Amino acid sequence: MVMAKRVFYGLLVALSVCLVSACSNDHTQSSNLTTTKHKAAAEAVVLDVYKDPNCGCCSKWVDHLKAEGLSVAAHNTNDLDQLKAKYGISPENSSCHTGVSKDGYVFEGHVPAKYVRQFLSEKPKGAYGLAVPGMPVGSPGMEMGQQRDSYQVMQLNLDGSTSVYAYEEGS
Repeated sequence: MVMAKRVFYGLLVALSVCLVSACSNDHTQSSNLTTTKHKAAAEAVVLDVYKDPNCGCCSKWVDHLKAEGLSVAAHNTNDLDQLKAKYGISPENSSCHTGVSKDGYVFEGHVPAKYVRQFLSEKPKGAYGLAVPGMPVGSPGMEMGQQRDSYQVMQLNLDGSTSVYAYEEGS
């Protein structure tokens, strides 16, 4: 009987230790998830997008950015030419809307969100932004079924030059 009590109490202590350990791990995992969520929110890209109030593709680009987890504030304006001049966007690199990051980097036109993120994490030396000139079919916001034009994502450099940052293959 004494032996049975010792085994019983031993099992009871072991069970208690396991429960305390499990609760501690759950709390740690919950704490890590909360920390990860806060870290992700703090790292979210914030873009101010300036667009024509009547342009549907501009709104679709904003929706694309949001769907990809970017934080975006859209601003309707009827004076995009002045804004583009302010940010040094030449007519050959121009499109229908302009995004500006909280750090002052510029994203002109239908730049895919993956390149916005990549550019902001790399911050290429001598560059101030990216542009997708014109309105290529199949670029974010310009979807037309399965049709896709090939297009280049251009890097806008401080010296006024451009270079190809990425190439998107059409269908």
